[in-house]
Amino acid sequence: MTEPVARGRPRSEVARRAVLDAALELCQRDGYQALTIKGIAERAGVGRQTVYRWWPTKQAVLLEALRDLALRESPRLAPDTGDALRDVHVLLAATFTFTREVTGNAVVGLMAEAQNDPELAARLQGTVTGPRRAALREVLRKGVLSGRLSDRECSLELAVDFAFGTMWYRLISRHAPVGAELAEELTTALRRLMAVPDAGG
Repeated sequence: MTEPVARGRPRSEVARRAVLDAALELCQRDGYQALTIKGIAERAGVGRQTVYRWWPTKQAVLLEALRDLALRESPRLAPDTGDALRDVHVLLAATFTFTREVTGNAVVGLMAEAQNDPELAARLQGTVTGPRRAALREVLRKGVLSGRLSDRECSLELAVDFAFGTMWYRLISRHAPVGAELAEELTTALRRLMAVPDAGG
C-alpha cells in the first residue's frame, strides 16, 4: 500500500530527516506508548503543525522513519559477498544492531497496534517486515542455487521464520538480548538446518 500524499508545502529535507530521526530516537529511549507528535516536534526543532502537515499520526512518522533508515542502510541489509552464510551473518548482525539500538521499540509498538488495524498491518508488512524477510530469503536462495545450502529439509520460508521469529520472540518477551551473539548462533543453526545432504543420502 502506498503512503498518503503529503499535504501542504514541500518538505524541507533537513526538517524531514530531523523529524524522522527524532521519532526513532525518542521511541527507542522512552518507549512507543510515550511517543507523541508534540515530543517529536520539540526534539526535531520544528512546529507541531509542521509534523501534522506531513504525517497524520505518529505511526505514519515511524513507518517513514523505518523505511528511510532501511534505504540508507541498504548495503548492510542486502549483502552480496559471494558467500551465502557470510551474507546471512552480515544481514542478521546489521538487522539486530539496528533493532537493539534504534528501531526495536518502534517496530514492536507498530506490530502491537497492527493487531487491530488491518491497514497499518498491511503498511507495516509492505515497508518493514516484508522487505526484511525478502532480503534474507534472497540470500538463502542464492545459497541454495550455489549448492552451499539445501532447502530439501528446511524450506526458505521456514528458515526465514526461524531467524526472524527468534528475534521477535526475544524483543517481545525480553528474556534474552538481540545482538551479535544471536546473529552468530542463528547463522550456525541455519547452516545445520540447511546443510547439503550427503551424496549417498
